[in-house]
Amino acid sequence: MSNTIYMVAAKRSAVVPRGGTFAHLQPHELGAPLIKSLLDETKIAPTQIDHVLLGNGLAGGGNVARMVALAAGLPEAVPAITLDSQCCGGVDAVQMAMHMLGAGAADIILAGGVESFSTAPRRIKRGRDGAPDQEYHRPPFSPWPERDPDMIAAAAHLAKHKQISRTAQEEFAIKSHQKAQAAQVDMRAEIVAIADVAEDAFTRTLSPKLCAKLPLLAGDKDTGLTAATTAVEADGAGLCVLLSEKALNDHAELKPHAIKLRGATSVGSDPALPGLAPIAAIEKLLRQLDLSCANIAIVEMMEAFAAQAMACLEATDLPLARTNLGGGALARGHPIGASGAINLVRLFHELQRAEIGAYGLAAIAGAGGLGAALVMQK
Repeated sequence: MSNTIYMVAAKRSAVVPRGGTFAHLQPHELGAPLIKSLLDETKIAPTQIDHVLLGNGLAGGGNVARMVALAAGLPEAVPAITLDSQCCGGVDAVQMAMHMLGAGAADIILAGGVESFSTAPRRIKRGRDGAPDQEYHRPPFSPWPERDPDMIAAAAHLAKHKQISRTAQEEFAIKSHQKAQAAQVDMRAEIVAIADVAEDAFTRTLSPKLCAKLPLLAGDKDTGLTAATTAVEADGAGLCVLLSEKALNDHAELKPHAIKLRGATSVGSDPALPGLAPIAAIEKLLRQLDLSCANIAIVEMMEAFAAQAMACLEATDLPLARTNLGGGALARGHPIGASGAINLVRLFHELQRAEIGAYGLAAIAGAGGLGAALVMQK
């Protein structure tokens, strides 16, 4: 990218488990309030927005980003694109925005992700030769059925393969909730209240005794997964305002809050072990930027499963002490295409409290063996 790219504002909704307070809201009703809040905060005019890019994995088609843009009152002339790389969608949308801004194709872009598990349509395969239609839970993510596991089965296999004990996973989940509880006041600045919900609804007090009572969802008694170590299906949205250097100079009042986007990448890996995909993405990006894990002050690692996050942290030598300072998806929930964007919102606000020059890294895995990573610097 030839131009320097900046993130100047970032907002998210609270994350609410499927069937909760957001159950009646369509994706555009979760995303539109964020755009309105961001424009109000930055004083950027709706007519100055060049593009809207959003990740989404469950809406069942259409162009969710366009719906969000119109519902937010952006001019009809503002184009919008929806990306579906499943869990990676929110980070990939920001990465695509970076490339557009870096190429000089735009100056101001709204990018992120939005997801409503609660309103996701049911999927039906048409029957052939008189056979009845058949409902299915998810699309295939690999052309080979033997290498296309359900995500929870893949995570259970990963935990067993890496010998990550159930107890260690539970300890990781307990810490995630503890950090989220401790950060609730700090996180108020990043959350836009929707339907009167201004805090993540799932965060709670966990204990080893409670975790030990939970039944297994997948895997064996030694390394298996439970409801405590698996992120709950959820609704939510996260959006970021990205500016070119030219646009930042035109909006000089935003410079004190601007975070430099240093780079981002996406990689593919083994579809049968999708949880490990962020490892290659992190390593590739750090090489490109001539950085090491020791340079990273703050990490947002996706916690779709405790075992997945733990395996990625161990393989990359990223320390838990600098990871998910406000808790992770285990303490919030996992709104698929919005999760990566929510992690970027968290990273942006954590960097606001960091020292000048501090680096932050976000990474996430996606179904089908996809990994995405992004580095920003205060």
